[in-house]
Amino acid sequence: MPANTPMPQPVSRSALPGRKPVVLVPACLKTVGDHATYCVGRKYIDAVELAGGLPWVVTGADPADLPELLDHADGVLLTGSPSNVDPSHYGQALHDAHQPLDPLRDRWTLPLVRLALDRGVPLMGICRGLQEINVALGGSLLQAVQETPGRNDHRAPQDVPLEVEYGPAHPVHIQPGGLLEQLLEQREIQVNSIHMQGVDRLAPGLRAEALAPDGLVEAFSLPEASHFLLAVQWHPEWHAADNPHSQRMLSGFGAACRRRQLERASP
Repeated sequence: MPANTPMPQPVSRSALPGRKPVVLVPACLKTVGDHATYCVGRKYIDAVELAGGLPWVVTGADPADLPELLDHADGVLLTGSPSNVDPSHYGQALHDAHQPLDPLRDRWTLPLVRLALDRGVPLMGICRGLQEINVALGGSLLQAVQETPGRNDHRAPQDVPLEVEYGPAHPVHIQPGGLLEQLLEQREIQVNSIHMQGVDRLAPGLRAEALAPDGLVEAFSLPEASHFLLAVQWHPEWHAADNPHSQRMLSGFGAACRRRQLERASP
């Protein structure tokens, strides 16, 4: 574990009143100027706080350290990112050599997903986070959705203000009887669309929770999970405090993290 990553203290019974559940948020590795830089978008930190959690940004980890990390986490939020999961992790060659990758993030977040499931740690994935979960559990991705027959172009418009880029782009049809319908109590909502890649083959055990008009999986859950797992392809963290659908999803995630916090405090 990097020396600059502070380790939250283990939960104690006396600390629980008023203590927020700790949510692990992985950082991305980017180049800023000529410098390699770890970073997380502020909107994801705001989303964790809106869910009632205490964000814990982890810059990277040796896979051998993951058990210790999860000993101190009540939840995991896998964020979106300009980078894509390296297709070697799902048995494909790179379609476009210019697409951004983040092999350091892949190296530890993919096994983190599997260990979080084994440990019963609540897990929420957004955009790249959805794709990470699907790949980590044995699924595959479309590297260029817009080039796939029968699929629409899900990329954001270019050279527009952020409010337009992250504005509603298309509806998603929420599948009946699932976690997302339970949280939102609706069968259709409007979402933004800012991704080039998407689910191709859904990993075994995952359940499609929402579909785009072209049939692309926009959300999934894991019904057999012992805890909360929800991943969405859109960006609910964008102005989440003003979006009742985002608030409901984050509230569901936050409630699961609080339950995990109480379980960790139990003898």
